[in-house]
Amino acid sequence: MSDTPKIQIRELTKVFGKKPDAALALLREGLSKDEIFQRTGQVVGVNKVSFDVQAGDIYVLMGLSGSGKSTLIRLINRLVEPTAGSVTIDGQDVARMPAAEMVRWRRKRMAMVFQSFALMPHRTVFDNVAFGLEIAGDSAKAYRDKVMQALDQVGLKAYAQKYPRQLSGGMQQRVGLARALAVDPDILLMDEAFSALDPLKRTEMQDLMLQLQREHRRTIFFVSHDLEEALKIGTRIAIMEGGNLVQEGTPHEIVTRPANDYVRRFFKGVDTSRYLTAADLVDSSAPVAEDLIARCRANSLSANTTLPDALRTVLGLDQPVSVFDDAERLVGCITPKSLLLKIASTRHVG
Repeated sequence: MSDTPKIQIRELTKVFGKKPDAALALLREGLSKDEIFQRTGQVVGVNKVSFDVQAGDIYVLMGLSGSGKSTLIRLINRLVEPTAGSVTIDGQDVARMPAAEMVRWRRKRMAMVFQSFALMPHRTVFDNVAFGLEIAGDSAKAYRDKVMQALDQVGLKAYAQKYPRQLSGGMQQRVGLARALAVDPDILLMDEAFSALDPLKRTEMQDLMLQLQREHRRTIFFVSHDLEEALKIGTRIAIMEGGNLVQEGTPHEIVTRPANDYVRRFFKGVDTSRYLTAADLVDSSAPVAEDLIARCRANSLSANTTLPDALRTVLGLDQPVSVFDDAERLVGCITPKSLLLKIASTRHVG
């Protein structure tokens, strides 16, 4: 796998209004989104956002309403035109691509799944899934197998001749996902795709997406406001506030090192202790005594050991356990007491 990111976002900015240059000048001076609106009437949707996405990642964009996450995902496929900055995919800046070329490129390389199922009620399931292929110019003979394969992937092959009204909400969202998969996109954009579903159906769709991802390894942008969902499916998570990217990292980094109180607010009601590793459970408040090191060297864990495995080991042995990093350096020791105290304190974060 290449070390070069599949997608590179640099200083990406979107200002809504007729005088974006005035807003851009004030952004350079460091004024906030609200101050710029008060002075100019221009709305800053996304402010100088930069990040990289590796091929095959599920990159989750999080934020409250108005944070800019949905605008950002639409800037990536230019359903919204950027005011400034670049979106480079496989070395090509799509932000500067001519409009006609962008339309062709989008049809072949990207697909989008929306929160609303956006199905056409007068068309069968098969014809709904075929729609993107029809628009791309494929013949009916050429796309039949692609459509049936996509329906098979989402478990709806037997429903090809049904109409949307004959399906449950969860099944309708599967049709929307199949329509996106049928064009075999390189990049899949999903905007709150599962948020309209009940909790059980939402979990089923998350599991289905993870299963398909293991099989096909597409690059996915997934917009969500649900931290549990982001932690479950995300390779990396970006959290936005007021058009700004306030934190970006792995699920473990977000949970263990939240950037500010805004990020911590997402943890409310979430048992984040599930995402701890052995390295997080080490009591680093004081130096490890030599006698304790000697006692715990006999039993050791990798720093990346998950919480359930660490619990079984430490509580099963009922004695100190050492933790080593990838370079075989001693990180410290976990005792039954320090482990339980760490879990208790983490469960009250936020």
